[in-house]
Amino acid sequence: MADASSSASSSPLAELPAAIVGSTGVARAYGNTFSEQRALTAGTALVDLSHRGVIQLSGPERLSWLDSLLSQRLDSLKVGQSSEALLLDPHGHLQHAMRILEDGENTWLLVDEGRAPALTAWLIKMRFMKQVEIVDRSEELATIGYFADSIPEPLQPLVLNHTGTPVVWQDTWNQVSEGGWQYSADHPASHWNYAEAVLPREALTTLAQAVAAGDVILAGTDALEALRIAAWRPRITTEADENALPHEFDWLRSAVHLNKGCYRGQETVAKVHNLGHPPRRLVFLSLDGVAEVLPETGDPVMDGENEVGHITAAARHYEEGMVALAILKRNTSVDAMLSVHSQGEVIPATQVVIVPPEAGRTANVPRLPRLGAVKRES
Repeated sequence: MADASSSASSSPLAELPAAIVGSTGVARAYGNTFSEQRALTAGTALVDLSHRGVIQLSGPERLSWLDSLLSQRLDSLKVGQSSEALLLDPHGHLQHAMRILEDGENTWLLVDEGRAPALTAWLIKMRFMKQVEIVDRSEELATIGYFADSIPEPLQPLVLNHTGTPVVWQDTWNQVSEGGWQYSADHPASHWNYAEAVLPREALTTLAQAVAAGDVILAGTDALEALRIAAWRPRITTEADENALPHEFDWLRSAVHLNKGCYRGQETVAKVHNLGHPPRRLVFLSLDGVAEVLPETGDPVMDGENEVGHITAAARHYEEGMVALAILKRNTSVDAMLSVHSQGEVIPATQVVIVPPEAGRTANVPRLPRLGAVKRES
């Protein structure tokens, strides 16, 4: 797994007096995380994500080449269109997740912290004779997150724009992408209007000055994390491990096209979706608010005396209280009385199903008897 640290330079937004800076070098909060969550959902706050990576692809064959490598249909991506895709290993396990935007001359890949160098190196290795140029721009460019259907006014003059199309990725998580698959009929992300804008890194100083003047409101990454968890939105840095399959995280919803041509790991994706079941499943947990302890990544989730999974991310939400995402064994009952063990505390947890135990096996192919098997009389 990638190192969580960032190679990018320190952000001026993390040097503001109110900033509470985390290990990634950006602010986790600027004061009250609940008010920051409200400001984000209202579309009045920005969140500094300058620790994350930005990769630029250019050249006439970039989209068809990407389409051959990644899980999403990309060869027909239109100018200004956003998408999401996964890089899988030959066995279908997650290696990278990319937020993708096309501006007509370049395809932009936005990735989680610490992941750009390894992904860039792999893409360059796989270029062969294709007319594609790949450059890690993370040292020069920074990402700012926000919730709105259009670019907030303070960002408009700062957003990278060389082609007439602003480099702004609009998350597609609020609906099932073409060729995708959703497990839950009642999904909380229908109003999820999250976006990420790419700026020259020196523009962060301009934003910091606007914050000092009272013209811009900032929220920390803790506020964004709480909203992400409540929307069931997976992130590779927190949810995935070396055994992760897209099906386990509801990622077929936005990042996998089930009917596109060949790509690495496709056989496993198709086999699990049509004939098998993902071995684990992501769930949303509503945690007992009496406990003061906030669970940490990796804390065990218990069904009685049996460990059935672990926490991937937890936060305090401004409306829903203490919430978490967890990955459980597939056959864990949806009615199980779960608890989270953290820092000596036992925290009761109510499970909300994201990926059901019966996920997969959509082909409904009857199982054939084994050769030589004896049919027993009833």
